Amino acid sequence: MAPPITRIEIDQALGDIELFDSIIDVRSPAEFADDHLPGAINLPVLDDQQRAEIGTLYKQVDPFTAKRAGAALVAQNIAMHLQTVLQGKDRNWRPLIYCWRGGQRSAAMAQIFANIGWHCGVVDGGYKAYRRHVLDCLDAIPPAISVVILSGQTGTAKTHILQAASKNGAQIVDLETLACHRGSLLGSEPDKPQPSQRLFESRLCQSLKSCDPQQHIFIEAESNKIGNIHVPPALWAAMRAAPSIRVTAPMAARVSFLQREYAHMIQNPAMIMPLLSKLKHRHSAAQLAAWSALIDQQDWHPFIESLLDAHYDPAYQRSGSARRANEASVMSATTLCTLDIDRLAHLLIEKSASIGTGKSNSPAAKTDL
Repeated sequence: MAPPITRIEIDQALGDIELFDSIIDVRSPAEFADDHLPGAINLPVLDDQQRAEIGTLYKQVDPFTAKRAGAALVAQNIAMHLQTVLQGKDRNWRPLIYCWRGGQRSAAMAQIFANIGWHCGVVDGGYKAYRRHVLDCLDAIPPAISVVILSGQTGTAKTHILQAASKNGAQIVDLETLACHRGSLLGSEPDKPQPSQRLFESRLCQSLKSCDPQQHIFIEAESNKIGNIHVPPALWAAMRAAPSIRVTAPMAARVSFLQREYAHMIQNPAMIMPLLSKLKHRHSAAQLAAWSALIDQQDWHPFIESLLDAHYDPAYQRSGSARRANEASVMSATTLCTLDIDRLAHLLIEKSASIGTGKSNSPAAKTDL
């Protein structure tokens, strides 16, 4: 007799995820790329083209013809997976399977697996149930956590400071890494396209759920849009209301840091002006021409300093009034080298300890001497 197929609610499935050896998303590759359960692999029972063809048959011919053609393709694809990716799985292997809404695609694979002798779990409600879980978490978690914002002008190494703080035990939510974007006009990551909004939210949900709500969670100051990704409303509200610690740095240190950080653009200068041309509604033709000339000359220090002075710093000042109202402390960088960033990370953790105790508003906590 075949082992029973267990249907599992999404909350239980995520809570007991370690009980399963593999999480299998049987949806098409395009559906999987848009978003999927953490740790899932994609073993589609219909690829993108096949799914479109079956959908067309369903609408233009009739459901029976579509289901018959679909069943043949599903059987072929599952057979291929059994002969390739799953060939080495032993009798004790236990998969968790899901499709769009826990229907025919996951049931087809689960039935074949059960007939083989594998104990299978199927996510009740499929991906749609998981998506509801993510949205519920993104609404419920942010109001319950203790956020501390790390703010500062462009080029003050905020992301690096947070990552160094994380290595020293601090909890961080790295929005820029999750969004694959540095949050500015020139912030796209080389060879790393941004995820879909849904996949970003899945990653963000996982990051937030891994944090202890009783401890501070450090997040870099961002706008509510990072490249093409939007910060969910509840988290954005929590970030706007949170106390902040601001990092300052000398202009020379910022310029040197940005020159290192954006080496990929310096090595490919032709990619810079097409991005800066998007600023023509904010800056004069003369300013854009001056930047273009500095890029052509590869005169990077004055170019970066001019870009900071004329564009990024004024933009920071314009957007900073609400942030400064919640400012709890300030810390000063020197060189923004590795040692300086590590020092700032330790200082960030130290200064955050007084936030919420009433100490952060004292004059002594306001400066880093």
